[in-house]
Amino acid sequence: MTNRRDFLKNASLLTLGGLVAGKASVSAATAASAPISAQASKNFGLQTYSLSRELAEDVAGGLKKVKAMGYSYIELAGYNQAEGKIGQVSMADYKKMADDAGLKIVSSHLNPPVRGAYSAENRGEISEFWKKAADHHAAIGCEKIIQPGQPSTPSVEQAKLIGEVFNDAGRIAKAAGLSWGYHNHDGEFARIVPGGTEAITGRRMPRPVPEGMMVIEEAYMEYTDPSLVFFELDVYWTVMGQNDPVEFMKKHPTRINKILHIKDKYALGQSGMMNFENIFKQAYANGVSQFIVELESVASTGMTQFEGAKASADYLKNASFVR
Repeated sequence: MTNRRDFLKNASLLTLGGLVAGKASVSAATAASAPISAQASKNFGLQTYSLSRELAEDVAGGLKKVKAMGYSYIELAGYNQAEGKIGQVSMADYKKMADDAGLKIVSSHLNPPVRGAYSAENRGEISEFWKKAADHHAAIGCEKIIQPGQPSTPSVEQAKLIGEVFNDAGRIAKAAGLSWGYHNHDGEFARIVPGGTEAITGRRMPRPVPEGMMVIEEAYMEYTDPSLVFFELDVYWTVMGQNDPVEFMKKHPTRINKILHIKDKYALGQSGMMNFENIFKQAYANGVSQFIVELESVASTGMTQFEGAKASADYLKNASFVR
């Protein structure tokens, strides 16, 4: 098993284009496509987490800026169930602000209050959280509710229980007219074994390979009902988990077919790590119709979060492979 540094150096792991889509590809995409103004109808959205405190200072005005950048829809972050708010704004008011800006709320990231291990004892508490969350989000016309937090998963047996809890959430969401999904980070690409006590990372891969070993993300897929649970693949975190997002989408076309997180180390196209052309091509082949840009902090590049979001939108508007 390669370590992360070796993985990122191995161009073959990102299929055909490899780790070549850096700053040079931004220029190439710009030269090969129409002006930005002609690309305004392209289909992509923004995860509001990307804007952090900058958006909280003026949500209504900030959302109008997001629309002006070229984003068509948003994915929410910061759900507060006790107060029925997104951050400090009531959900009804947030919807009005999004409507006024011309942005559709398509999805929302939220986690149940249970931290650590899921169990038979807290399964009911988790379901109660999703019942209220589904009602809150259905009321504002949100289509999808998505869990981005990974429960403790030390073994295949625990993954099976987690799958049952995810199915519970999927049934609740479906009854409210919503879809329920799971969003990965890099930890979901660790391995687990039957009877295990902790996840196995790449650098600690035992030899010989233990019988029944599974990748955590694939165990979640194995133990969930496709009619109840979808997977919002985060392509950057998939690479950080030493996996090729293109190959992973090819392997699981019926589970990764609704919505995708488009992410880079900083603003899109600037790290040289992500082959977005191949990623988009495979996502379209899978039937993905919604693409969500997400940014971590871009302060080290000298940008504000809004500037990073705009640079990412410009990259996508100028990319010939984005519809």
